[in-house]
Order: sequence, then structure tokens, then C-alpha cells
Amino acid sequence: MTGVGTSRIARLAERLSAEGVDAFVGWSAVTMGYLHEFHEGGGERFMALCVRSNGDSRLICPALSATQAARAGIESVVPWRDGEDPLQHFRRLTEDWSLRAAIIAVDPELPAHMLLAMQSAAPAALFKPGGELISALTRVKEPAELALLRQAARIADDAFPKALQELRPGITESELEQALTEEMRRLGGKPAFCIVATGANGAEPHHLSDDTRIVEGDVAVVDFGCTVGGYYSDITRTVCVGKASEEARRVYAIVHDAQARARDAIRPGIECQEIDRIARKVIADAGYGAYFMHRLGHGIGMRGHEDPCLVEGNAHRLEPGNCFSVEPGIYLPGKFGVRIENIVSVAASGHESLNEEPPAELLEI
Repeated sequence: MTGVGTSRIARLAERLSAEGVDAFVGWSAVTMGYLHEFHEGGGERFMALCVRSNGDSRLICPALSATQAARAGIESVVPWRDGEDPLQHFRRLTEDWSLRAAIIAVDPELPAHMLLAMQSAAPAALFKPGGELISALTRVKEPAELALLRQAARIADDAFPKALQELRPGITESELEQALTEEMRRLGGKPAFCIVATGANGAEPHHLSDDTRIVEGDVAVVDFGCTVGGYYSDITRTVCVGKASEEARRVYAIVHDAQARARDAIRPGIECQEIDRIARKVIADAGYGAYFMHRLGHGIGMRGHEDPCLVEGNAHRLEPGNCFSVEPGIYLPGKFGVRIENIVSVAASGHESLNEEPPAELLEI
């Protein structure tokens, strides 16, 4: 196992011990990739990366994946073939590790049918959610992780000007999405998603790009990202095709101000919900509070959305290495939407923006 994997398994084991949890069962490709650099999921087949509070680890996996697991450096691999009962290996694990009546935390993405099967194999054990155990590790980014996030963010930044060259009346949302996706790929990123929402479609925060043709005067919300080494970028920029209306310029200025004030408040020790409140107050005071209906931001890393989230009710105090989006928006049904999003990382005193600064005024293309 590599040094990174060894370190992360050890850190998880320390948390298990501190929380009085006997073992953790990882299932998703992201969880296993983070802990052991084994980036493969089992799909419908039973697969479990089990970590004991003393630092032992064992992977129970389909025989199809055994070679890849060994190549990733996992020393204890227990394969099973189609037609065999994989639960026999989990039952043996509970005996070997004295887990028959233990506390076992599970990956938050573990499918229900697999959890039920494990519960039937160890009916006296207490199974509990393990999301906080793993997110406590993943939400504090290591230097190598930050480097990949910066690279992914830079590709997104660099791709946008090229896409703007294609933005003109008559082009469809899907055509602009394709141009932006191809540019991210050309620059070395693996395109992950792209939303192009123009005119009234921009009032739908998660609009799916379609064949709507862009017309003169449309406000366009463009939300996109790629991955580099498995780490995500996520950026949103809002521009206008041709001359913008006074209302569009005013709304853009409000959103820009909300984002800037929220980012100015980012520092170690402040609660996530407080950052959300600062941005929300700017928008509410301007009379548009009802049109900002989503959280201010979400964590980012090997998942596009992870902890910590900037949302009311989240009292997590920011730590250096936390990475997340800051993306206030105003969405006016039947008219247009405006969203501005940067990815930031909490620094020792303040924050670092992984993206270039958004324009202070609504760009007219």
C-alpha cells in the first residue's frame, strides 16, 4: 500500500477508536479511492473495504477486481466469484475481527440491499452511518489534493474565453455546451458537467442545456467543470448576449456584491451557516430574497458535491484546507437568472480563490 493510503487508513482508524466505533465499511469508488487509491466500485456486486479501529484493512471484492486491487497496493484482498455467496467472507471477517456484536459504521452510499445483507450476517452488530467519519478526513484537503483542485479550476477558467467566442445569437445552448466541453478536454481536463441556461431558462438553477436558440439580449448562465486526477472544478459565470437591460445589470451587481461579501468573511473558525447568512442578507436587503432558493455553496474534492456545505443549520467551523463553492444567485421566473460561482480554499487567515475573479459588471458579449 502506498504512503498516502497508509496515512489515510491510519487517520480513519484513529477516528474510529476515538468515536468508539469498531470498524468502517467503505463501498463507493470515491471512498475506496480516497482511502486506498482503489478507484473502482462493485456496481451490483458485493464489494466492501473494511477498516478496523486498530488499522487493519481488508477488501472483499468480486474476483473481476482482484488484480486491480492488488495493483493498487491493497495487501489483504478476499475475492469471490459469481455464483458464490460473498457474505461468507463478511461473516468470516466479523469472526476474525471480533465484530459479531460490534459497532460498525458504513459508507453513506452503501446500497440498502447490501446493508441488509450485512445485518443478516451479523445480526447482533450495531450498524450506524459513517458519513461524518469519512468526511472529517476528506473535507480537509492535503497539499497534493489542493494542487489538483487548482489545476482543474485553471482549466475551467482558461476554457471559458474560448467558449465566449462561440456565444452569439442563433447558436443553441447545446452547441455552446459542446464547445465548452471540447475546450476543457483539449486543455487536459476530463469534462464532468456543463449547464448553459439562457433567457428564461436561466431562472432554472439546474436547467439541462437543450436546443433553445440564443437571441439578442439573452442573459446566459454558464455552469461547468472538469476533473483532473479525480478532483473537480466547478465555476459559474453569467454574461449577456448583446446589450443588457438595466434590470439585468442591477441583479448582477447584487449577486456580485453578495459573493464578494461572503468571501470576505471566510476565515478559520467561522461557521458555515454564517457565510450563507451574509450573502443571503445582501440579496434579501435588495428585495430579491425569495429568488435565492439554494444553499450558498457546497464542498468539493473527489466529489462534485461533498462536505462542508454553506447552508443554514451547518454549524461546522471552517478549517484550513476546506474547499467549497461560493455561488449566490437570483432567479426571476420567466425572465432570467444570475449566478456567480468561485471555488475557494480556506487559508490560515482568509481564503484562496481557485478561480479567477468574476467580472465586477455584467459582461456584454
